Amino acid sequence: MNAHTLPRVTYSNIHADFSSLHDLLDQRLPDFETRMLGRDHRHRLNGEFVAGEALQEAYSPIDHWLMVGRFPCADADTVDRAIACAKRAQLAWDAQGWTARIAVLRRLAMVLSERKLDFAMATMIEIGKSRLEALGEAEEAVDLIRYYCDQAERSDGYRQPLARAFDNESTQDVLRPYGVFAVIAPFNFPLALSVNMVCAALLAGNAVVYKPSPRAALTGALLLGACDAAGLPPGCVNGVHGGAKTGALLAQHTAIDGYAFTGSLDVGMDLLQTVAAGPYARPVIAEMGGKNPTYVTASADIDVAVQGVLRSAFGLQGQKCSAGSKVYAHSAVYDRFLERLCAAADDIVVGDPRDRAVFMGPLIDEAAWRRYRTACEDADACGRVLAGGRRLNAGELAYGHYVRPTVVAGLPADHRLNRQELFLPLVSVLPFDDLHAAIDDGNAVDYGLAAGCYAREQAEIDTFLNRAQAGALYVNRASGATTGAWPGIQTFCGWKGSGMTGKGGLGPYYVAQFAREQSHTVWRA
Repeated sequence: MNAHTLPRVTYSNIHADFSSLHDLLDQRLPDFETRMLGRDHRHRLNGEFVAGEALQEAYSPIDHWLMVGRFPCADADTVDRAIACAKRAQLAWDAQGWTARIAVLRRLAMVLSERKLDFAMATMIEIGKSRLEALGEAEEAVDLIRYYCDQAERSDGYRQPLARAFDNESTQDVLRPYGVFAVIAPFNFPLALSVNMVCAALLAGNAVVYKPSPRAALTGALLLGACDAAGLPPGCVNGVHGGAKTGALLAQHTAIDGYAFTGSLDVGMDLLQTVAAGPYARPVIAEMGGKNPTYVTASADIDVAVQGVLRSAFGLQGQKCSAGSKVYAHSAVYDRFLERLCAAADDIVVGDPRDRAVFMGPLIDEAAWRRYRTACEDADACGRVLAGGRRLNAGELAYGHYVRPTVVAGLPADHRLNRQELFLPLVSVLPFDDLHAAIDDGNAVDYGLAAGCYAREQAEIDTFLNRAQAGALYVNRASGATTGAWPGIQTFCGWKGSGMTGKGGLGPYYVAQFAREQSHTVWRA
């Protein structure tokens, strides 16, 4: 069986038979590691590799002795050159028009589909993502491009006629690009979120300076290679590697016309304030995390609720902006739900995600491990740790930051673990008697990305849908209480501190944010 006949993986298909897919991955993984790991990488400017800064080694969180590759860290000169390349390419890219840009991006979607196994294996190795989540992300990236292209075609390239004041004039409304966008991507969805931002900017007629996360630099390099293979004109996407210092250089650069960012609230707000200090306003399109509650009512199907909470709390080790790290369970079902959730957490297989049986891989780095340890200590001091709460270091697990999925209870509602984004495999469970009060407490955070509810009473569902302050709401979803948004099926809009624009990725209004409105009035004699 080849990649073209594999069963399709999304974030929502559960209980499917993926044994043939696993068999193919078993065959392909050794070859991928031989071809791709341990190589030297460079910045990619104007379609060419650019030598410059010293290379730094990057290692896998799966095994701290497994080198992913060597990557540079862009300095001010490299950032200047990348922006200059984008500036030179942007006018011609815009001049091609919507139809031509869509054709190029559809070719990119085809290349990504053809290479989806390589992308999946890259994310497995460099960020510790499980097999099925990695393949799901690769499929999502393809669907993102196709969905945005479909949207542009349906709207005639976001053009529409306007009313006329006189018979001899023509009027229309169009969207025009800003120029050059800096795209600053996160580690946790290094392909899908990079594609989301990069391709939206390109579709709107902008050129891009793209900085992948240093924790996912290999995936970023593979994406740049796919852009070349798809025939994207040189200079339209320029890739610079680096960490926080490179990101700061981009944020402070007055020649950047707009920013697309996915990451933490603190870094996103710093970016916004830096850009706002410039000579005039420039767009900052950002998704910045979440503190995503789930409500389990007395009428809920407890088994479905447990499955959904489990997947959202512990998928990718809780390192998702949409991870469900807090659950409110009605007092009538609280003990039963908690008991089943703990039992299910104890059954989760933790280990090297290259193994088909593994659901949860390692934490991304030592800083995440320290945050996990502190969170468990705080939970133990102020409440109860009912499952997990410990590190795994037997055998090969000693070479990564592997921990058990953790369930805690008994914490005060205003405890920091119930208010702050954790980005860890830890979920806090609180009892409630009044759904309105529980939702109000769930809303009492700085974030508003996602929320979930399990209920069979329509009045409870309506209360949740009308009262929850988040951009993505899910009801009775076994495949994920708060996670699993898919292009064109769910939008991914952050409210409050989770976003900046009131429009979300994966939806019909996202691409338009990368362009500015212009009206054309032509008087004909």
